[in-house]
Amino acid sequence: MRTVQAGEVAKKVMAKQSLFILDVRNQDSFEDWKIEGEQVRHLNVPYFELLDGAEGIADQLPKDQEILVVCAKEGSSIMVAEILEEEGYDVAYLAGGMKAWSEHLEPVKVADLKSGGELYQFVRIGKGCLSYMVISGREAAIVDATRMTDVFLDFAAERGATITHVLDTHLHADHISGGRQIAQATGATYWLPPKDAEEVVFDYAALEGDTIIEIGTTKIDIQALYSPGHTIGSTSFIVDDSYLLTGDILFIDSIGRPDLAGLAEDWVSDLRESLYKRYQELSGDLVVLPAHFTIMEELNEDGSVAEKLSVLYERNHGLNVKDEEQFRQLVTGNLPPQPNAYQEIRQTNMGKITPDEDRQREMEIGPNRCAVR
Repeated sequence: MRTVQAGEVAKKVMAKQSLFILDVRNQDSFEDWKIEGEQVRHLNVPYFELLDGAEGIADQLPKDQEILVVCAKEGSSIMVAEILEEEGYDVAYLAGGMKAWSEHLEPVKVADLKSGGELYQFVRIGKGCLSYMVISGREAAIVDATRMTDVFLDFAAERGATITHVLDTHLHADHISGGRQIAQATGATYWLPPKDAEEVVFDYAALEGDTIIEIGTTKIDIQALYSPGHTIGSTSFIVDDSYLLTGDILFIDSIGRPDLAGLAEDWVSDLRESLYKRYQELSGDLVVLPAHFTIMEELNEDGSVAEKLSVLYERNHGLNVKDEEQFRQLVTGNLPPQPNAYQEIRQTNMGKITPDEDRQREMEIGPNRCAVR
């Protein structure tokens, strides 16, 4: 019986390789959130139905392919995998279960920048979160870091870069930011939009609309562009005059939701102005790099999530609603369920509460729900 790490599964999914998963969680958990991919096949059977063997599902299990057994934490999957192995199946289990899947970050190089540096995207494939690192000379800046801070610290160290700036595009409500912790560990400056920071209980540098941050000797400018709508402080970044980091305002296949502070009706006008005025004034050649993705089809062949702004204005339905009232109905009438523990996550990101590691994992479990459907 083979143990499979989340990183191996992520690489297979991103490379669109064939994968058969026997998910032994209960049906509700499976329907809410699972490992997805173009070449992923699923069979969902709760583990307690398999305690006496897999004879009842034998006709649904592949005989010529490895079966990856998945559960919430790994315990049940080990038990089921052992049963299947005894019955002669080629079987493996996912180490750490769906919790490990939720926390895995896969780095993808987006570009060599024209000013000499590099831009990386960190794909949190099980949660739909996207973080970024700009490296220039021996300096690095991180945008929208997740709480798995060691990944970013180790990645920068391996490239001989010192993290000097850490930025959040907004106060996140679906996942716990690692930005402040990275800044504390490295001595970097932590930047946050002040309109999102009115209740935070820690010091930060204010990201205003005209902020320009230089990274390294090649002077890669990270320009801040005020773009409210998802939150009142949402701020986008134009990196190296070529890349538009949109936070949770604009995604590849959808647009951001404005309701996670309970102010959907108030913020929908800001959202429309950001998308239909501020962004339209920018060059269509800018490559959009969002803070989240919703469906696996948004991933490119290389595993990155990126597309030119001009293409999104042609294809993204949320950018093509001419009537303001129709747009308002689209945004406020098509909201998915709110993220798990989103109020507690906001409080954590404000510094008001400090949950332990296990509780932080529980708070984040589940899919990304930052987009309008």
